[in-house]
This record gives sequence, structure tokens and C-alpha cells, in this order.
Amino acid sequence: MQRTRIKELLQSTAYGSTVCVKGWVRTRRGSKSVNFIALNDGSTIHNVQVVADTDKFDAELLKLVTTGACLSVEGTLVESQGSGQNVEVQATHIEVLGTCGADYPMQKKGQSFEYMRQHAHMRLRTNTFGAVFRIRHNMAMAIHQYFHEHGFYYFHTPIITASDCEGAGQMFQVTTQNLYNLEKTDDGKISYANDFFGKATSLTVSGQLEGELGATALGAIYTFGPTFRAENSNTPRHLAEFWMIEPEMAFYDIHDNMDLAEDFIKYCVRWALEHCADDLAFLNKMVDKTLLERLHSVVENDFVRLTYTEGIEILEAAVKQGHKFEFPVHWGIDLASEHERYLVEEHFKKPVILTGYPKEIKAFYMKMNEDGKTVRAMDVLFPQIGEIIGGSEREADYDKLLARIQELDIPMKDMWWYLDTRRWGSCPHSGFGLGFERLILFVTGMQNIRDVIPFPRTPKNAEF
Repeated sequence: MQRTRIKELLQSTAYGSTVCVKGWVRTRRGSKSVNFIALNDGSTIHNVQVVADTDKFDAELLKLVTTGACLSVEGTLVESQGSGQNVEVQATHIEVLGTCGADYPMQKKGQSFEYMRQHAHMRLRTNTFGAVFRIRHNMAMAIHQYFHEHGFYYFHTPIITASDCEGAGQMFQVTTQNLYNLEKTDDGKISYANDFFGKATSLTVSGQLEGELGATALGAIYTFGPTFRAENSNTPRHLAEFWMIEPEMAFYDIHDNMDLAEDFIKYCVRWALEHCADDLAFLNKMVDKTLLERLHSVVENDFVRLTYTEGIEILEAAVKQGHKFEFPVHWGIDLASEHERYLVEEHFKKPVILTGYPKEIKAFYMKMNEDGKTVRAMDVLFPQIGEIIGGSEREADYDKLLARIQELDIPMKDMWWYLDTRRWGSCPHSGFGLGFERLILFVTGMQNIRDVIPFPRTPKNAEF
């Protein structure tokens, strides 16, 4: 008979009807006369209780009903006698689709996240990770829905690229050459003449530069895809492979950009609160007891907007009052996560949008302010995360952009096509990037970025 997902079954009031449920055993308990089997199929954080009278089933069959085993159950939907759910299934037929032995790595409760990371191929079946990845799906849907509703076009930028987007990070090389016998030029450099693309190529660190081309033709676009950084950053905040959302908008100045960033991220958090209530309630109870409070705070409060200079002054005042930072504070520094979190969590107690950064610590494509020292950058800073969004108004003037490229000695062979957007029909435009996993970290309350992507890629780790 037709299977019913547990999510729908738990909402049903068709008492007395015959149903079929399939899923994996979370727990089994009982007595000589009756067994209670908690079954979960991934559609919801909640289990359905299957009641199996032992006199109706072969004892050898019931021995196979162990934690992790996969079952197909047919039975009668009845009102639950216990608390916690409205319905349960009085089993009439049980089929074991897949047995699960005592060596199943997710048997025991209370395993550490580090332990589960070592078994990432199996951790998806746990309550915590089921919740995280259902929320991850919902956040992806929210992102697409938001931009669709606001007239943006989903734009696919290349994953393999010959440009490095302002040196945003070390890149993974892409090649078909025999690494044991590399062709060299007369001056001893690697020759790419016979490589697949005929030039040095890498996995992208960002789709922004190509996204700008889309924005200057379609008005407003967004990218949403994988990006790669070959950096030896083995921290709870960094991945070598992660997903990025990058909107680019023609005719947006820095203020329009900030307005969009705030509205967008509030929309995503509201979506989570509305569509992921059960999973968030579970994570609020089991992972971070302040999670729901923090999510509501983001939605309900206006973000603080201040300049980098004002932010530095606040941090310097904190140092004078005895606050100790690991990294020194002075004008010109690239703010560390501890600085960003101080502004958000201790000083303002709400999200902050910081603007007007020194040009020396920001990318070549950002528009210069009139002071000649700072650029129209904007970073959105969140509690527990620090920077969650980074963006800017882009430099639209050909001569100014060219001068900056030359000042930083960026190879022109990689940038000619980017400069063409400023040669022919240039326009004011802005954009930003949001690391998807950082958004998921915030929305779930998880502490390690390796726990919000199914199969993390980090230094010395490419399992599964």
C-alpha cells in the first residue's frame, strides 16, 4: 500500500484507517507483551510510535528491530495513549527492510560532535543533524524565493575560472596535465599550452566579477553556488568548499545595498521561524537555549549603522576601560571576529552594519569615498558569528578602477573583460556576498561550521 510520510501522519485525524509508514528505528522498548518502536523517516524531527503486540509477531523478527534498522510497517492509526503526540500506529505487519547490528556508530546517545564528524556519512540520521539539514534546505528555498519576489534573476557564474577575484583566497588549481611530468617553457615555468583550457585555471573563490556583468545587463542578479578557498584555516569558522550567495544590482548605491542586505537576512530568519518551528524548538532545547531569543531579536530590531572609524573609537574606549582583546585595536586594522562580536554582542546588543573601511584592507573594486582614505564597503556583523555579509558599492569609473588595478599590480591579462563594463555603458552598481554556511550557523545555533554542511572539506580532510 501507499506509504505516508511521518510528518503528514502525525497531523492526521483519520483514526481507524490502515496506514503504511517506513523509516529507521530510533529506539525500541517494551515488555514481554508489547513493544514500542520509535520510527523516523527524516520528514520531521518527531518520531511516530509503533505499537507491536508481541503475540502477533515472530520473536525472531522482533529481534531484528534494533536501533538503526529500516522498517516498513502497516497498521491501524489510533489516538495515542501517551503524551507528546496525538497518534500512533498499532502494527499489523512489520517488514525489516535493512538490519542494523550492534556496531552501528550512531547507536548511543550523547555522542560528541567531534565523534559524529568522524562518522559524517551516518550522522545525518541523528535528530540534531536531521534538524540542521532540514533548516539548510529551507534557507535555500527562502533565498531563492526572496530574490524571485524582488525581481532578481538567478545567474550561474563559472566554477572554473582564470581570474581570482581580488585575491580573495588561495585557489585550487584545475588541470588535466600529468603532474608527474609537467611540461615546462624555456624559462622553466609550467606550460599550459597543452592543458585542457590552454591557460592556468582554478576553482572559483567568488562569482562576483562575472555577476557584475550580469547586473549591468539584467539589472539585478544573484548567484548561489559552491566556492573554494585553498587556505590552511583549520578553524570552526572556515571551510575549503562552501556555498555563497552574491547579489549584484545596477543603480544601487551603498545605502541601497545596506537596505537590501538587512531586509534580505531578516526575511531568511523570519522564514526559518515560520517554516522550521519544530526543528528550531529542538535545537533551542538541545544545542543553544538562547537560539530562539536571538532569532527573534534579529527580526524585531533595526540594525545599527556606523562607520569603521566610529567602530574603532568604541573598541578603543573599551580597551581604555579594561576590556582585553587578543588582537590590538587601532585605525587601519582588519577587524578580528572578537572585535566584531564585541560591537554586536556587548556594545549595541543587536546586529551592526559597518561602513567606510580603509582602502588598504579592502578589495580593488570598491568605490573610494571623498576622503581618499576609505571605501564604500559594508559588512553586516551578527551575534556569535561576526561578519556574515560583506559587500560594497563598486567602482564604476574606468580610469579610477584601472588606476587601482595598476596600483595593486593585478595582472591585466585577467581583468580586461571586467574593465570593459566600465568602458561601455558604465553605471553605478553594488553587491554583497553571504556565506551560506555562516547563515546556517546563526539560524541553527551550531558552533562549528563543519556541522552545517553535509560533508565538510577542510585541511587534510576530504572524506565521504
